[in-house]
Amino acid sequence: MSQTVPIDLEKMPEGFRLQRLTFLATRKCFAGMAGSFIGREELLLKQLIKHVETFIGSDTLEIPSLFHQEPLRKRILIGLNIDLIVQHVSQYLRQENRTALEPIFDEDEPIGRTGDMRTWYTTKPTIVATKSHISHVVGDAGWEGYAANVLEKSDKVRSYVKNDHLGFEIYYLWNGSKRRYVPDFIVEASNSCLLVLEIKGQKSPQNDAKHAALEEWVAAVNEEKRFGSWSWAVAYEPHEVDDIIIAL
Repeated sequence: MSQTVPIDLEKMPEGFRLQRLTFLATRKCFAGMAGSFIGREELLLKQLIKHVETFIGSDTLEIPSLFHQEPLRKRILIGLNIDLIVQHVSQYLRQENRTALEPIFDEDEPIGRTGDMRTWYTTKPTIVATKSHISHVVGDAGWEGYAANVLEKSDKVRSYVKNDHLGFEIYYLWNGSKRRYVPDFIVEASNSCLLVLEIKGQKSPQNDAKHAALEEWVAAVNEEKRFGSWSWAVAYEPHEVDDIIIAL
């Protein structure tokens, strides 16, 4: 504590002017949307500025305490959380302007198959799989071993695979940057429906962003109509794995 020094907030206003923060958030939104926007870029930029200004000035932006309501402190708080603002505005605009979902295929390998997996080795504990094209399931955690046993024994499951070394990833936006989300299992039900199953999920804003991206992915694949009927589910407790499988 003897080394602490006071910070004079009044010396920091130039970097935290509201107009500058608005343009910074707009620039980040523009960078993420410009490639998918059909029309003039200056028109997109003008609309983004308006939406960012509206959001920052609205009651939707929650300031946690009266202490931070002071204008300068509020602007600093907005500046420190600018990526969350970008994420919220970008997600809102995509949802409001979406008319249809179209999957984008990998140019080198548009469709992946479990039969294409190459041999790989691990020192982790494994479970022999009989309902999977992959010979073993790696139990990274106790939950995954439990889930594999439920899938092996259930009459509702025709086949399944643990999403390990498959390359099945879903991209999502978090804190203004693109991240990769790797769901745990892909399950084929006895009625031929397909399920993306996430286990040991914890409720958090970042996981909500992952699951929103997963929901969008499932909707896009279902609209394609070439790959069967897909759904997704998250188990937050061990017994929920059984409930999800029974409901297939």
